[in-house]
Amino acid sequence: MKKNENRTQETDKLLQTANAGAGSTILRCILALGATLPLGASAQLAPDTARAIDAIVMKALEDKSVPSVSIAIVKDGKLAYAQAYGMASIDRALKATPQMRYKIGSNTKQFVAAATLLLAEDGKLSLDDKVARFLPELTRANEITVRQLLAHTAGYPDYYPLDYLAPFMVKPTTVDAILSDWGKRPLSFEPGSRWEYSNTGYAIAGRIIEMASGMSLGTFIRSRITDKLGMRSAVDTSMTPWDASDPQGYEVAAFGPPRPARPEGKYWIWAAGNLAMTASDLARWDIALMHDAILGRASRLAIATENLLTGGTGTNYGLGQFVRMTPEGRLRWDHGGEVAGFRSQNTVFPNDDMAIVVLTNGAGSTSDKVTGEIEALLFASTADAAAPLALDKVRALFVQLQTGHPDRSQMSDGLSGYFSEQVVADFAASLKPLGEVESIVETRSDRRGGLVYRFFRIKTAGGTLRVPTYFTPDGKLDQFIVYPR
Repeated sequence: MKKNENRTQETDKLLQTANAGAGSTILRCILALGATLPLGASAQLAPDTARAIDAIVMKALEDKSVPSVSIAIVKDGKLAYAQAYGMASIDRALKATPQMRYKIGSNTKQFVAAATLLLAEDGKLSLDDKVARFLPELTRANEITVRQLLAHTAGYPDYYPLDYLAPFMVKPTTVDAILSDWGKRPLSFEPGSRWEYSNTGYAIAGRIIEMASGMSLGTFIRSRITDKLGMRSAVDTSMTPWDASDPQGYEVAAFGPPRPARPEGKYWIWAAGNLAMTASDLARWDIALMHDAILGRASRLAIATENLLTGGTGTNYGLGQFVRMTPEGRLRWDHGGEVAGFRSQNTVFPNDDMAIVVLTNGAGSTSDKVTGEIEALLFASTADAAAPLALDKVRALFVQLQTGHPDRSQMSDGLSGYFSEQVVADFAASLKPLGEVESIVETRSDRRGGLVYRFFRIKTAGGTLRVPTYFTPDGKLDQFIVYPR
């Protein structure tokens, strides 16, 4: 009973923190997420869309610095597409396949954050615990919280800031050695006053997970997350050897050819980036995170809510992932990952039930470029596919308003509330004299605040009107305003 009380108290704390820490737009988008969808189900992309994605990746592989790309696409909350391209090993002429696991680097961090939140749900720690509860010997441990470790606002200097492998990191190390060195150095800034990426913070968090759970970090993540989701390819590279069936990682010097990369020595990347898996398995995690299949709702809010600095400035970072809005108004959770010879990009659009996973066995910007082009393609095709249905709904509602009898089943609760008896009467009195609709054209579409914005021009016998609308993700009208041209 005590455990359940602790869990309830922690859940309340997480909800309060999420509400206090997030910008209102992002928080509304997070709260709008729906119920869990079945993880085992699959969807399919339209053949033209799949071919367009293939063309995007093959074009990107013309950059010879990246030998292969493995992708997975989530659509409507289901795994919709998985494919691999290029060579997993140049020397062995080994072709990449979707069944091959790639090192995901810092995308490991969201699993570490999730593991911490699971322990908070169990009542074994709190995000507001001071580091000193577990590791009192570290620098200013009595002032730094677990949350700050996961949010990159703790101030511990980063032990792996470089984009190349320093010679000393080729040799194996231990977690204790990392903590005893970088964890005891002076802080880079006052805790909470700045956002600065720190692998050291995640090494500390990983050790706290082990102390609170009584298990190794890899065992805890496997037993509480990856095994439960059927992520059979997921491995801890600190414990599982990389062998000939796995892709070779590559690096380039300037504009030279790709050459086999030397991997980090054992334990250097540990909680900061030690996981490897297929693109499809990383997509399964994305689905689970979007739909609360592993974490409780309050924990998902905590992991996906932007943290604020002590002065109130936003960081665009939750716990283990970036949290931001796209210029088009879509909520995006994303993170990149890089370890010697591998690069990953994991991007989730929770309000759209969509995710894009791109893994490569080379460094550089290929994973970012492919992600961006697939994102543009998927959202363009989604908007185009929905356009005819949206036009029909706008035409129908316009005609219904002319008669004073709108179909409220096609409206959101907000729009239905807006259409009071008086408002409906005013619409009918002013629209009916215009006569029949002669034509209706959608002239612009966009996204904002998790909604689809569509602008229509309606021509009637009595004149031409402008009608700006918003549609909810499930296709209901959330705004319907009529202006004279």
